[in-house]
Amino acid sequence: MKMSRIVAGVLLTVGTGLALHAANAQQPGIQRTDLIQEDLSVPGREAVQVRVDIDPGTSSIKHSHPGEEVAYVLEGSLEYQLEGRAPVTLHAGEALFIPSGVAHVAKNVGSGKASELATYFVEKGSPLAVPVK
Repeated sequence: MKMSRIVAGVLLTVGTGLALHAANAQQPGIQRTDLIQEDLSVPGREAVQVRVDIDPGTSSIKHSHPGEEVAYVLEGSLEYQLEGRAPVTLHAGEALFIPSGVAHVAKNVGSGKASELATYFVEKGSPLAVPVK
């Protein structure tokens, strides 16, 4: 009985690790660089900051986040399509607030690489991005 509990614990740990790896997998044409992840003063919440580099013509998958996102365009031109809103194109030096749970897509509409600094204020322990159909 003790051995089966140990095996179950190992399988659960490995399965959780694989699920987290799949959730953080890189999408072709998009390079994510994790910069910082820290607890907030609000219990159960954390701040995560990521640099996202997107090749020309590349779009993210439609997704949402378990918290708010502030997207700041570092270079290039990115079009953001938030569910229920008209598309908006941002250029270097411009920012956008994306509310919690709102499905959205980001697309590089420029001729060169585009980069954003994405800052998330999310539920700790939740996947950072959730694919939306």
